Amino acid sequence: MSLRESAADMRDELTRLRHALHRQPELGLDLPRTQEKVLAALAGLPLEIRLGERLSSVTAVLRGARPGPTVLLRGDMDALPVSEHSGAEVTSQVEGRMHACGHDLHTTMLTGAAHLLAARRDQLAGNVIFMFQPGEEGQGGAKIMIDEGVLDAAGERPVAAYALHVISAVLPRGVFITKGGPMMAAADKLVVTVRGAGGHGSAPHRAKDPIPVACEMVTALQTMVTRGFDVFDPVVVTVGSFHAGTVDNVIPEEARFEATIRSFSKPSHRRIQERAVTLVKGIAAAYGLDVRADYQVNYPVTVNNGAEAEFVGATVREVYGEQRFIEAPQPFTGSEDFSFVADQVPSAFVALGACPPDADPGKAAYNHAPGARFDDAVLPDGAALYAELAVRRLGLTPSPAPN
Repeated sequence: MSLRESAADMRDELTRLRHALHRQPELGLDLPRTQEKVLAALAGLPLEIRLGERLSSVTAVLRGARPGPTVLLRGDMDALPVSEHSGAEVTSQVEGRMHACGHDLHTTMLTGAAHLLAARRDQLAGNVIFMFQPGEEGQGGAKIMIDEGVLDAAGERPVAAYALHVISAVLPRGVFITKGGPMMAAADKLVVTVRGAGGHGSAPHRAKDPIPVACEMVTALQTMVTRGFDVFDPVVVTVGSFHAGTVDNVIPEEARFEATIRSFSKPSHRRIQERAVTLVKGIAAAYGLDVRADYQVNYPVTVNNGAEAEFVGATVREVYGEQRFIEAPQPFTGSEDFSFVADQVPSAFVALGACPPDADPGKAAYNHAPGARFDDAVLPDGAALYAELAVRRLGLTPSPAPN
């Protein structure tokens, strides 16, 4: 049987695991129940398993029957602090938590791939690292796993790494999409606190009002982007939080805002860090106010290796047909901590449409929304693609000569 056929036979088992994960979502780096379910799903397979120290990660290594290179497959496991209102048959049983980004599908697909590849261990020339990762949603779990040695778990660095990510809208169900070069944006956070002097709203000249100064910073950041950065190498600044004052007739001492900053190249990523902080400090100085600007570098740009992205496209076309693959015309504006892996290993990050058949991809709730729904029907295809990429990539690299 082909990997695709074998994965199809696992549909019920994969669906049960995904539903179990979806009902009990966990947040951040500490996912004990999720880790327990993953370990149970991997039980009995010929894997070398190591658990994380600073996070509830699972690193599993499958060694082929013959020596060869190493390939890494990654699936993230954490959920979001979102209350589910999807109307799906299976929903979260934990108030205020939801697998709104589909990580439960990724985890399930990766366990499926482990079963598929373990059953073909005698045919493998090389090793496969299965990277079950907590803390993708802002905690940088990938970086922690790298620090704890996931890339060296098989004894040598992988020659390639792959990650799948489902999308609840936009893409038709079952369609894979990727591209070479920048695939996902860098994501940083800017926190600005402007401090002046409070006073009576009727006499602003006797105070130092931080509100108009902070407002000027917000608009100036937008102008800086449009006038200071190439439109073909975009930067996106969105101020999503602004807080100041308590009542209408009191000038507060402090105004505070937070912004997310997205960029798509390493030069722009470096430059926006300096320009944003310099700008808000300059505006504060012009009005004689104090400012504290905390620029937090979170996730770098996720850059797909061109050859690996082409390899993914060729594999999808051969296994699933031309109609199941799209080359992305541009990067996605979301961010990913798989970027830390891609910085060290030739990698490809691949998206998979998982919109249910009764929903219009153009109107369906997108990832992170309380109403986001994902179709279990894509589970076998994701598991099979993970396995196909590992088998085919190991086959492309000659095994080392025996000593």
